[in-house]
Amino acid sequence: MTQYNAVKVFEQKQVRSTWDNETETWYYSIVDVVGILTDQPDTRHASNYWRKLKQRMNEEGNQVVTNCHQLKMLSPDGKMRLTDVADAEQLLRIIQSIPSPKADEKEIES
Repeated sequence: MTQYNAVKVFEQKQVRSTWDNETETWYYSIVDVVGILTDQPDTRHASNYWRKLKQRMNEEGNQVVTNCHQLKMLSPDGKMRLTDVADAEQLLRIIQSIPSPKADEKEIES
C-alpha cells in the first residue's frame, strides 16, 4: 500500500490524513475530527471520547466502526502510531453520531 500523508484543516485545526494510492482513497484520523467537533482540549481527551463513542456505536450494531481501519500516522509526540481512520463516507456517518452543532455546519478543507 502506497500512502501519502497530509494535513487537512478543519475549524482552523489540523486533521491528519493519508492518501492510499492503491484504493485511491483519502483516510482521515477519526480522533482528530472527533476532538474538533467535541471541543476536546487535547488528543488524550479526544481518544477517550472516540473510545466511548465507538463502544456505543458497536453496542447499537453500527457497522461503520467495524469497517474502520487503522493506519500509522504521525502522532503529536512525533512517533508513527496506529490510528483509527475512516474514508469520507465512513467519517460522515461517524460525525452524524456526534451530538455537536459543528457536525452539521462544517466541511473539511484541503
